[in-house]
Amino acid sequence: MPADMSEACKIAIAGAGIGGLAAAAFLASDGHKVSVFDQFDAPRPVGAGLILQETGLTILGELGLREAASELGSTIRRLHGQSVDNGRTVLDVQYGALRPGLCGVAIQRGALFDLVYQAAVYAGAEIVPSTRIISASAGQGLLTTGAGTTLGPFDIVVDALGVRSPLSLRARHALPYGALWATLPWQENAGFELDALVQRYRQARQMSGVMPSGRSSDSAQECLTYFWSIRNDAYMQWKQAPLSDWKGEAIDLWPETSALLEPLENHDQLTFARYEHRTHRPVVDQRVVHIGDSWHAASPQLGQGANMALLDAYALARALGESDELDRQLMYYARMRKMHVRLFQAMSWLFTPAYQSDSGSLAWLRDWLAAPVSRISPAPKILAAMVSGGLGSPLKRLGLRPGA
Repeated sequence: MPADMSEACKIAIAGAGIGGLAAAAFLASDGHKVSVFDQFDAPRPVGAGLILQETGLTILGELGLREAASELGSTIRRLHGQSVDNGRTVLDVQYGALRPGLCGVAIQRGALFDLVYQAAVYAGAEIVPSTRIISASAGQGLLTTGAGTTLGPFDIVVDALGVRSPLSLRARHALPYGALWATLPWQENAGFELDALVQRYRQARQMSGVMPSGRSSDSAQECLTYFWSIRNDAYMQWKQAPLSDWKGEAIDLWPETSALLEPLENHDQLTFARYEHRTHRPVVDQRVVHIGDSWHAASPQLGQGANMALLDAYALARALGESDELDRQLMYYARMRKMHVRLFQAMSWLFTPAYQSDSGSLAWLRDWLAAPVSRISPAPKILAAMVSGGLGSPLKRLGLRPGA
């Protein structure tokens, strides 16, 4: 490794997801020699639409991408959920309760991917496709591919391979519920709000959601993302049954979605996602650094995955400019992010069973106790801070202020 860490580092990033590409863009812009390895023939996005919170938007602003992301996405000012069992509102988060003008931006993952991919390429990062990384030598900075090739040595190896990363072998806790999702055309007369994520629940066993998700490109039509909660062990049964059986169940839960679901004619139009909850320790192992879901996988209930990965990417780039010793830089990266990661993982672990589980008692507590309490001050501000990613002041820890 360079004796003087003010010199350019040779950095390998395993995984061309949102976090890996953002890290590549930041690090290459700072003059480091960056190579991004991805198993696909051409890097591509994986996953559903998502909400960029103020945290993620601020990081995108550091890459000059905030305006472009906001133009492609849909402004989200409210999260609202209702129990069909009793008609009670059990989720009502108003971004403006925290501060006027605060909002999220719902965006198709493909649109966000294209923005950060182009930023990484423009910054000078090398994108290496068709390369599946299966292991790393932490002490030597070497990577091994599925073809048996050894890559490196590198000064730093960044693990951005996600929740099932082979470089992150700590025990995982598979969550019992996953989700089916589809990107569908937005329908103006369907009665859904263009600035809200809306959900319906039957206890905690069934959940569906509708979220505007903007356009995939400047010339594309407006779309929405539709979610359906499903137990992992029920997926194959769902796959084998006629799709009409499920559509009837979904419409029974939420009749207003009937017109939205009309374009769905076969199972392959919905993508199934499994979720896990775990934390990889240590965050830094000699030359190997973990970011995003490779470090802190959690339920998507709080919608923070991409935002957390963007924060990690910026923190790593900032840490490498803080001193002239690599060990101290990487430890500084871990310190900047550790508290925020722990906070959000704890909240995800706490809140998920109330919205996705087989527990009738937790659903009852959600409907009859938690929901009314959430409307009493200062709960609305706390909920807005939690959803927008501001709880724990992660931007302040990175020396940043929220954007406009």
